Amino acid sequence: MRTLLVHQSFPGQYRHVAAALAARTGHQVAALGEQRLGSVPGVEQFYYTAPAGAGSSTHPYLRSLEAAVRRGQATARAAIALRARGFEPDLVCCHPGWGEGLYLRDVFPKARLLYYFEFFYAAEGADVGFDTDQLVSLDEAARVRTLNANHLLCLDAADWGQTPTEWQRSRFPAWAQDRITVAHEGVDTDLIKRDPTARFLLADGRSLSQTDEVVTFVARGLEPYRGFPCFMRALPEILRLRPRAQVVIVGGDQAQYGRHPANAASWRESLLKEVGARLDQARVHFVGRIPHPHLRALFSISSVHVYLTYPFVLSWSLIEAMASNCPVIGSDTAPVREVIRDGENGLLVPFGEPDRLAERTVRLLESPGLARDLAASARESAVKRFDLKRVSLPKHLALLDAVARGEPPVSDRGMPTNHAHAKHEQE
Repeated sequence: MRTLLVHQSFPGQYRHVAAALAARTGHQVAALGEQRLGSVPGVEQFYYTAPAGAGSSTHPYLRSLEAAVRRGQATARAAIALRARGFEPDLVCCHPGWGEGLYLRDVFPKARLLYYFEFFYAAEGADVGFDTDQLVSLDEAARVRTLNANHLLCLDAADWGQTPTEWQRSRFPAWAQDRITVAHEGVDTDLIKRDPTARFLLADGRSLSQTDEVVTFVARGLEPYRGFPCFMRALPEILRLRPRAQVVIVGGDQAQYGRHPANAASWRESLLKEVGARLDQARVHFVGRIPHPHLRALFSISSVHVYLTYPFVLSWSLIEAMASNCPVIGSDTAPVREVIRDGENGLLVPFGEPDRLAERTVRLLESPGLARDLAASARESAVKRFDLKRVSLPKHLALLDAVARGEPPVSDRGMPTNHAHAKHEQE
């Protein structure tokens, strides 16, 4: 059995399944990507050269598609070279979000294709237009609709799809949803759990532990998509009412999604201009992006973890915080509601209401019994639904095996489904 894993930033979502496949006797695993971000034991990795983006004269609606086509070509050329070396995969697993999956069907016509479909764009009901101060024009709606051209072509090419959450599957067209299995990558809850001895070192030399009152906020980029402005606007009241509280903010200044601030180089700079004078900045610690072991230590000392997001892709950090017995306050948005039940395994607040966020954060800080109960339930939820070794990885491997055999996977909606790719229905 030979499997090819394709991801722009390999290993990405394939880290755990790649290692599990490579450990199987007689299983050959190769990976194809652009960036050298890490290795997986037993997986031979190959790379393509990052292509140029769209031309300046390309119609604005088509720039993302042109970039995807260029990347699809680069991936296909690398795949042809891999084939010339004698590697013909039986199964191709691909994250096609940047165009990698466009032409793999043509390079490997006999292979089964399982694609990781992360997000389907729309001008309403998700991230676009969620900010009430950002009106969606017809021009913007048309551009967003055209963004899905790459996804639609890849839906046609793939035998089957997977996506990490029910909400993310619900964003795809109804005709495609029965060919997409919900299979989260999982969290190693044996590793990611609260360590009572953990300490988190600050830049000034101080270290924080579980004896401190620590409010945490984690995002890849500090930006509106992940609720950073709302969190910052809540801090003056939180710090006023909780004079012992320390706030640790993890994330880079480079916005990953959406717009940039008009009045500053970053959203951190913009929000500090707005509320900085009302903050005790000696108790607010921006630590940038940190190594994963440091993040695990931070979750272990967190008294309250705040996770806010637009209706968009759910972050791994939320599940890891839950697995670490963090009392979590999340935004009352659809992706978060899928994992957080208000008052049971966390608290929810309306997105963009800093007063409510401050009130609920203070409530948890002054109610240790409630915080302990919510944290224990959060850990239980993470283990039950997202445990890597006992839940997510077995499901992911079973999905790969079914697709590789050409069998319709058992639907996670309760019954087998027969929407296999037409090519394979004829074999």
